[in-house]
Amino acid sequence: MSTKPNSMSRMVAKASRLPGGLRNLVVSRLFGRVVPFLGTAGLRFEEVGPERLVVSIQNRRKVQNHIKGVHAAAMALLAETASGFVMAMNVPDDKLMLLKSMKIDYLQRSQGNMRAVATLRPEQIAAVHQEEKGNTQVEVLVTDESGGAPIQCEMVWAWVPKKR
Repeated sequence: MSTKPNSMSRMVAKASRLPGGLRNLVVSRLFGRVVPFLGTAGLRFEEVGPERLVVSIQNRRKVQNHIKGVHAAAMALLAETASGFVMAMNVPDDKLMLLKSMKIDYLQRSQGNMRAVATLRPEQIAAVHQEEKGNTQVEVLVTDESGGAPIQCEMVWAWVPKKR
């Protein structure tokens, strides 16, 4: 699909020239400047693209709950970040994206580090470029070190024209 690059995708394209490990660190730091809380939580961007984005969090003291697992709020941040940044890779610069709704069901205790994979289908990307405003549910799968999915998420993102 041919779409005009936005400021976020141009930033990622510049970083893509770097070697793999350095690229992920640089992208994580750049995105942490866009949303400072990401850096505070220590989120790491492993893969960044217009159709798929992967972000992870290490189970370390700073983000743990009382039973030494990743805190429920940190899990929500992980899902919101993955879904939001895959949208951000596609939303034209003349539009503003907003989280419309977030529903998270906590299904089981998490084990170890966690990872979120958010994806957009080609028709969702086309809608963002063709429709003045709208919304879409972004698929996001959050897993832990066991390979299980301790949470199930429904993330709906909207886009509207920026006010002048």
